Amino acid sequence: MTNFSKADLAGVLSIAGLIIVLVAAGLPFAHVARETVAYSYSAGAAALLAGRLLSPTPAGASVRLRRLVRMEVWTALIFVAGAVFLFLPQAGGNDWIAFTLAGGVLTVYTSIMKGSKGVSERQKGEKR
Repeated sequence: MTNFSKADLAGVLSIAGLIIVLVAAGLPFAHVARETVAYSYSAGAAALLAGRLLSPTPAGASVRLRRLVRMEVWTALIFVAGAVFLFLPQAGGNDWIAFTLAGGVLTVYTSIMKGSKGVSERQKGEKR
């Protein structure tokens, strides 16, 4: 049996959280009860937040890469805010969708920028 490190656990929680949020966001199209959507979305947002908080910053990371890692934590908090709006009856019926879209856009941005930053840092290391 293999032991999981903190980084492995963080990755699993982050991926599982994003998948659960994605599935929960699509549940209203299948006419699933709003309460079920709210609880499943909240579970995904909580898993994502836990994963992002546990994810370590790479040793010797540049300022830009550290900023992107912090931005991922804020992205998870945006999904948590969307989950809160699912439970508030006085909130607009679709406010949670705006938070989901904002979190999704930031997630795509950070993953693209982290990938390109990793490539450029590796190329700098090869030149030296």
